[in-house]
Amino acid sequence: MDKDERGLTLINKYVWVIDTIYRAEKITFRELNNRWKRDEISGGVELAKRTFDNWRYAIKNMFGLNIENENCGRYRYYIANEKDIFNDSVSSWLLNTICVSNVLTKSESIKDRILLEYVPSGQEHLQTIIEAMKESKMLNITYHSYWKDEENSFDVHPYCVKLFRQRWYLVARSTYAYYHQKGPRIYALDRIQDLQQTEESFEMPKDWDAEEYFDGCFGIIADHNTKIQTVKLKVSAGQANYIRDLALHESQKERERNNEYSIFTYRLRPTFDFQQELLWHGEDMEVLEPEWLRKEMAGRIERMWNKYKEDEK
Repeated sequence: MDKDERGLTLINKYVWVIDTIYRAEKITFRELNNRWKRDEISGGVELAKRTFDNWRYAIKNMFGLNIENENCGRYRYYIANEKDIFNDSVSSWLLNTICVSNVLTKSESIKDRILLEYVPSGQEHLQTIIEAMKESKMLNITYHSYWKDEENSFDVHPYCVKLFRQRWYLVARSTYAYYHQKGPRIYALDRIQDLQQTEESFEMPKDWDAEEYFDGCFGIIADHNTKIQTVKLKVSAGQANYIRDLALHESQKERERNNEYSIFTYRLRPTFDFQQELLWHGEDMEVLEPEWLRKEMAGRIERMWNKYKEDEK
């Protein structure tokens, strides 16, 4: 086994420890060791206490997770800063991705029964973009716009990247005077035909903040001309179960609930992508407020109906 393979094997073991303790919430070393021996990752070899302590130290350095002991009672181990790490979107996403990868790696024997979705998210460009962000280097990109159905090459200042619906997006500011004045624009990585880091540097604006830029946004559309406002939705009881478990937006609050429907409120910018989300839920979701959005959705639905009503004749 070469050095890289040994490194990946160790990471898989770290992830196994994290995932096992996280799901158990609190667990004794004996219980952990018993689960370890039953898992094929152990190779039938017990987990030595000294090895486990070394792994705890490595996990703290690699993932920022503190695995601590109660030091009383049953002397169980737990993740002390669980809330902190899972509130960090990058660390949480990274850990979750590695956990899923670890599970899939151990499932080779049933791979024909695990169906995954192909997502053309342009990951081949991600490393170059992140390196350019770190070094404050400009990027030259060749971009194919769906709206204009043409390719253009230009230089940009890379500000940040965002993952939404399994697709990566780049927020960057063009060097062209006309577009530069309009501020940062959003580019989908899967529409970038070519991307190269240049030798030219740029200065990142000190007052620009990625979270503030997307404040109140539903997805990837950062339209600051659309104000953050309260949106009230009436959702059928069956559909409410789904969005109760997987919120439409982080601001979601359930205000009313009965056997027929629930009322949810949101504080966001009801831009095009949010309106598309509402349409996706169909008749199970009704906009109550604001009035302009209710009328906008009614107009969209009417225009959709006009496309089909000819079939009714």
